Amino acid sequence: MKKIYLILIAVFILQSCSHKTYKYPHLEIRTSMGDIELELYPDKAPITVAAFLSYVDSGFFVKCSLYRVLKSEDQPSSAFKSDIIQGGIWESNNSKASSLAGIPHETTQKTGLLHKNGTISLARTSPGTANTEFFICIGDQPSYDYGGDANPDKQGFAAFGKVVKGMDVVRMIHDQPDYNGNLRPAIEIINIVRL
Repeated sequence: MKKIYLILIAVFILQSCSHKTYKYPHLEIRTSMGDIELELYPDKAPITVAAFLSYVDSGFFVKCSLYRVLKSEDQPSSAFKSDIIQGGIWESNNSKASSLAGIPHETTQKTGLLHKNGTISLARTSPGTANTEFFICIGDQPSYDYGGDANPDKQGFAAFGKVVKGMDVVRMIHDQPDYNGNLRPAIEIINIVRL
């Protein structure tokens, strides 16, 4: 019995030592094509990060999808060019997405978080309407920053973190077939979880 007790203590100590601790919150987007690890910056975008983490903790992202893609080669020559993948609960739980209040808009001018390769940001129509829908940049996308051309109001989008592992998965999703910017089929998000 004493031997079993010592083995259990050793296993517990090893598990405790192997658990990673991070300076900033880390999330994992678990998709049907692989996992994408994110690091979020609550010191720079506190309102956006707090809201997004509350959605994760509430289980909103269970069985949702990455459903939209922008590819610079498919965009008209008169438009700004961008490369992103977009997802959230819009297609899987539209009633929930529509019922949520918008998050007060934290511009890149305020946060200093720019839309660089791997940045995660909130999709929106007008400032203060963003909630569960997000996008990830492939390559630097300055048009999404404050003053950029991606939205006529020039307020940009609310960047709040970046991909730290899994950009190969992001690119693979970006390369999937689409019809008018809609991934067909959409890529399943199994869940988004804290690490």
